[in-house]
Amino acid sequence: MKEILSVDHVSFAYPTDDEEVKRNAVDDVSFTIHDGEWIAIVGHNGSGKSTLAKLMIGLLFPDEGNIHVFLEQLTARNIWDVRSKMGIVFQNPDNQFVGSTVQDDVAFALENKGVPFEEMVTVVRESLTLVKMEDFLDHEPHHLSGGQKQRVAIAGALALKPNLLIMDEATSMLDPQGREEVIQIVSELKRTTDLTVISITHDLEEALLADRIIVMNQGKVLDIGTPEEIFSDGDKLESIGLDIPFAMNMSNLIRQNGLDLAGEHMTEEELVNELWTSHYNK
Repeated sequence: MKEILSVDHVSFAYPTDDEEVKRNAVDDVSFTIHDGEWIAIVGHNGSGKSTLAKLMIGLLFPDEGNIHVFLEQLTARNIWDVRSKMGIVFQNPDNQFVGSTVQDDVAFALENKGVPFEEMVTVVRESLTLVKMEDFLDHEPHHLSGGQKQRVAIAGALALKPNLLIMDEATSMLDPQGREEVIQIVSELKRTTDLTVISITHDLEEALLADRIIVMNQGKVLDIGTPEEIFSDGDKLESIGLDIPFAMNMSNLIRQNGLDLAGEHMTEEELVNELWTSHYNK
């Protein structure tokens, strides 16, 4: 598989008043992400995942180690060229809006790249259609719901046809409905395109959709694996302040109360299906 992004022994520390007191926010972190993967980076507050996100998009640069994006080392000289191949969606979509209408906002980056007007109109509509916001072309972004705002932010990122979409806590400020809307949109994009997705998140239900999960703790990589591999060791996650998905918690409680279940259930749908087919639909 083609390498999209690699982090090679990267460390970063924020300056402090006491130069002798230094704790790396990111401490000797290494991993590689390949074309078409969905990677979720999870961890509690202060685990280093947000700092890692800033390093991957060039808002910060490592004190030690290197980051390569599209096989090119990320530096201050090439940051703008590399970012032009990325789509970036932050936690608060209001901080990303620059246009007075939805279509103006999505068109902003295209205008900066000098895309011809006729092509720009087509791309804006296509991008908004991808996130099911084509009926909101002339709406003011600030009057949209939280989920709709984040979908517009994703459309703006997709308009540049990026090879890589990075979402930094993009669903953390949304209500359950808005969170579900955004996750469904990204899942569908991942299914129908070759887009590579990196999702920095504290939402374990969102992380379940990833191909692999990177668990951060105290600035280090604690574990890397598939969702099944990561969540199978609930004690390790709970020891660093993380929980396991609701369906797995419920499965364990059901077993403790004497009802035998065939396997691990990552989602509520899987659990309900087994309960229905194996225990109640007889």
